[in-house]
Amino acid sequence: MNAELIARLIVMLLFAIAGIELGDQLQLLLPELDGYALWLKIGSSFVLAILGLWSAPWFTVRPFRKLLKIIKQTPAPTLWSGIVGLFIGLAFGAIAAYPVSLLPGGLGRVLPFIIAVLFGYLGILVMTTRTELIGMLRARFIHPGDSKGGKSAQSTLRPIFLDTSVIIDGRIADIARTGFLHGELVVPLFILNELQHIADSADTLRRNRGRRGLEILRQLQEESPVPVRITDEDARGVREVDDKLITLARKHDGSILTNDYNLNRVAELQGIQVLNVNELANAVKTIFLPGETFSIHVLQEGKEYDQGVGYLDDGTMVVVEGGRPYIGQTIDVVVNKVLQTAAGRMIFARPLS
Repeated sequence: MNAELIARLIVMLLFAIAGIELGDQLQLLLPELDGYALWLKIGSSFVLAILGLWSAPWFTVRPFRKLLKIIKQTPAPTLWSGIVGLFIGLAFGAIAAYPVSLLPGGLGRVLPFIIAVLFGYLGILVMTTRTELIGMLRARFIHPGDSKGGKSAQSTLRPIFLDTSVIIDGRIADIARTGFLHGELVVPLFILNELQHIADSADTLRRNRGRRGLEILRQLQEESPVPVRITDEDARGVREVDDKLITLARKHDGSILTNDYNLNRVAELQGIQVLNVNELANAVKTIFLPGETFSIHVLQEGKEYDQGVGYLDDGTMVVVEGGRPYIGQTIDVVVNKVLQTAAGRMIFARPLS
């Protein structure tokens, strides 16, 4: 039995019992219905049971699942900051509520509770918006003088700002699932607006790319073990999207995840760490040394005479000298040389005789 069904049955039972009590109250309010007391109880119990069966997931299982999703996607430092802020706020609230509790009448009973809730909320708000306060408290009271360790711990939690190109590319979803990314993935609202603008384009290709980006973003929010957050923070006075992204990354001491060559170079020149998906893909491609052998499926002719061309699983191009007669076949080849070009790695090989 799933959780929703169990919640429906339990709430239905509770509402049915409440319906019986409601029938008793209606009988006291309407004495003329004494002859229908049993039917009144049955009717009210049935109506409330149906209401409980239908509405149970909306205030039991589904809010709980949403809360778990929020907790899962919220960075641990933010959760810790919120808990610390709550206790600090409640402590100040208790101090402020004591003199108010001496007021006569209902004010002395109601106002202390309101003040405690208000201070608790303010504590959470302050500590989650200024998470660096936790680092200052830790450095001051827990690890005094350990500036190197504090800096290292802080750097591992730096936010990673996503560029439009890397979201549309789609590989970020698979990379996030592998667990290699550490920190929080941040998508500024202006990036989301740019994706929406592309998805609404009249050009079919651009529209499909934009919709793919929105779908990838949804997958990241639902499936990624790395927290994903959409922020409405903007860079005032900056018009270009790339410049806004660089400004936010510099402001929060974060890094930029992209596969845009120009954004990569501009950000690096300004001292911002850039995580380039294309460079990562090239770095993890299979390395073959001259003299090694492997199998390749020859797909097409090469540019030079008698050449054949095939591709490895990671997309690396293999140029087979004398491979033209083998087009459409899978053959064993031996590596002659490996070239690293701007477009990626190329392997030159010849058929293994």
